[in-house]
Amino acid sequence: MLGVKLTKDSDRLGTEEILPLLIKLSVPGIIGMSTQSLYNVIDSIYIGRLSKEALSAVSLAFPVQMILIAIGAGTGVGISSLISRLLGQGREDRASNAAGHVMLITLVYGLVFCLLGILWSDELINIFTDNSTLIAMAVEYIRVIMMGSLAIFFPMIANNILRGAGNTFAPMVMLVIGAVLNIILDPFLIFGIGIFPKLGIQGAAVATILSRLIGGIFIAYILFLQQNQIEFSVKKFEFDFQLIKEIYRVGLPAMAMPLSASVMIAGVNKIIAGYSTLAIAVFGIYFRLQSFVFLPIVGLNQGYMPIVGYNYGHKNPERMKKTIKLGLAVSSVFTTIGFITFQLFPQELIQLFNRSPELLEMGVTALKKLTLAFPIMGPALVASATFQAVGKGVPSLIHSVTRQVFFLFPIMYVLGEIYGLDTLWYALPIAEFIAAVGIIIWMVITFRTLFTELQSTSVATENSQ
Repeated sequence: MLGVKLTKDSDRLGTEEILPLLIKLSVPGIIGMSTQSLYNVIDSIYIGRLSKEALSAVSLAFPVQMILIAIGAGTGVGISSLISRLLGQGREDRASNAAGHVMLITLVYGLVFCLLGILWSDELINIFTDNSTLIAMAVEYIRVIMMGSLAIFFPMIANNILRGAGNTFAPMVMLVIGAVLNIILDPFLIFGIGIFPKLGIQGAAVATILSRLIGGIFIAYILFLQQNQIEFSVKKFEFDFQLIKEIYRVGLPAMAMPLSASVMIAGVNKIIAGYSTLAIAVFGIYFRLQSFVFLPIVGLNQGYMPIVGYNYGHKNPERMKKTIKLGLAVSSVFTTIGFITFQLFPQELIQLFNRSPELLEMGVTALKKLTLAFPIMGPALVASATFQAVGKGVPSLIHSVTRQVFFLFPIMYVLGEIYGLDTLWYALPIAEFIAAVGIIIWMVITFRTLFTELQSTSVATENSQ
């Protein structure tokens, strides 16, 4: 059954052999996130068939959409980390109470962003461009997304409640359901096939919300109506602001990666628009294609973090060491394969979206340059997740902000001013490489000390018994 008792799931985090356990927990996340990547790309392919302008408009709206994703993902990582640590300590009632808190938070987010979408969609898009055509198209898209934001928040956060207790299969099924439905609905709602209205760019947003809603209903059934270790009870619920602080001690820094990605996309769009509006479409294509490489790393981390977090709570440094080494190795393989693919087949990848000669010429050059740092970026993301797993969110925050904002923008601006658009693309891999080296060194130093402390605590506990 999809809703198997989570007692068994959480116990195995501290007992089963590491490699098979990591595979079992990560493969569902990898499959789910890979399916999500497929949706991102196919969605953009359909939009690209409308026009190059439509592709640019969605790219302009994407930073706002990334804010929603950042809030959902950050809150989800926070609750997943907290639940895995509490279960590792044997505090099941407190883990359930934490899950109740995060459900209330989810409802608040959904209402706030629905109102923002109704009242201020135009003003938000006006921040990024003064092109009236692109503004009108982008507003059509983002207003629907924001009005239906609860359908985005709930599945993301509910999935992470289950993952924190070691159940990664049900979240995978939900992601696959949502992505497949989205892929199916897109052409019908965008182009008006059969009985469906032709909604154009707005149709892509409607398809997104409908598919997330249906996926959310599925995961709600698993979470609330099947027997789980995490139990929701109004009678047992006790408000505790300390739990909210604990969720966001990891959750706020975890938001930094998608939030800084939102700032990064908006900033890059602003910079490259000064050279060519076509460059906005090129960068939008890159950002969707790179999800094929990095969303599977997110899936890997969904299985990886509960193992590290549980064994940290259980004071078992040896299992932590083995898990970290495996996570770094697997992520490196993923991103190296991605690097080779982008270097060998850039033209074929661009042609998936639009066959405009101008887009191809610019896009092929950009993809080869933008992806140069891929091999080291996977291990860097795992290093960042390792800090999150043990409740240390600040290093992840610093890594995300430096790689996507503080390093990137100055480098991009200088390269563009001196050498032009063709050289400007190198800014992204340069910034990523510097930040990756920094977070990996930081992890090695921090966890060397942490393992020593855990080993000492473990020995002291054994001697006292």
